[in-house]
Amino acid sequence: MKSVPLVAYPRTESRRGGSKKLRTSGRVPAVIYGRQLEPQKLEVTSRDLETLIHHSVSENLLVDLSVANDSRPKRLALVQEVQHHALTGKMLHVDFHEVAVDEKVTISVAVETRGEASGVKNAGGVLEHVLHKIKVRALPQDLPEVIEIDVTSLEIGQAVHIGEIKPPAGVEILGDKHISVVAVAAPLSEAAAAAADAAAAPGAGEVEMIKEKKEDGAEGAKAGAKPADKAGDKKAEKKK
Repeated sequence: MKSVPLVAYPRTESRRGGSKKLRTSGRVPAVIYGRQLEPQKLEVTSRDLETLIHHSVSENLLVDLSVANDSRPKRLALVQEVQHHALTGKMLHVDFHEVAVDEKVTISVAVETRGEASGVKNAGGVLEHVLHKIKVRALPQDLPEVIEIDVTSLEIGQAVHIGEIKPPAGVEILGDKHISVVAVAAPLSEAAAAAADAAAAPGAGEVEMIKEKKEDGAEGAKAGAKPADKAGDKKAEKKK
């Protein structure tokens, strides 16, 4: 994985409400940890970070972090997590994990397929992604951005397992070798699809029962009102 440059600054505003002021000024609060050091609060320019993420192939990013006016101005770090606002999508916070050039690290990498499976193309099968990410271990510079799997030869009922994936040079794929990553399943028949839809939808009998209960309740209410009417009639007759 090729590292990309990014400038950061020691965070100057750490009091309550400081993060909001930072975002208003066009910067994003951040923190860097790892390498057996105390976490350090930083801030990065929103535009620089957005540009970096926009041009990235995956969410895994390796950055050459230049920390201005700091005792350790150069850091190599992985972007561990970017928090976004649920409604606006704006970046709220960034976590950096400092790494060493000569020390292997473990990350989760997205799985992408290449080609069209024979079982899908010729037999109407369905390609299923059992795992969307797999864990790998490598030196920072050797980390892959994605893991590609060629599925063109897969027929219905066949799968590619973790142990069958050929990793890039210097990369070790972790996990149970017998776990499927992608597989081709048989097509769902029309009868089975109709049965599944029918099972998911409420039955007509259930709707009628609910309706009948409501009608019974309404009739009961009317029936309960008659004695009161009769009592009123008797009182009227006595007055007469």
